[in-house]
Amino acid sequence: MQQQQNQSNISQAQPMTQVPEIVSTKDQLYIADMLSWNLNACKKAHFFAQNCQTPEIQAALEEAGQMHQRHYDKILNHLNGQKPN
Repeated sequence: MQQQQNQSNISQAQPMTQVPEIVSTKDQLYIADMLSWNLNACKKAHFFAQNCQTPEIQAALEEAGQMHQRHYDKILNHLNGQKPN
């Protein structure tokens, strides 16, 4: 019963209309994780592309690595208050 009430409250939640003034510890940890995941994925994709013999797969891996690099850069730019490129 309690779980059903919690789920209905979650589904009725409204999106934030204003960004909070502070960043919680949980938010900081999640941001650090996002940066780590994207940087790690970028490095792995580049490594595998360099060790791949098939040009099509190599190109796809490089593209995936570049995508993760863009995501990493966007997060950093946002945190630094800069406009994206």
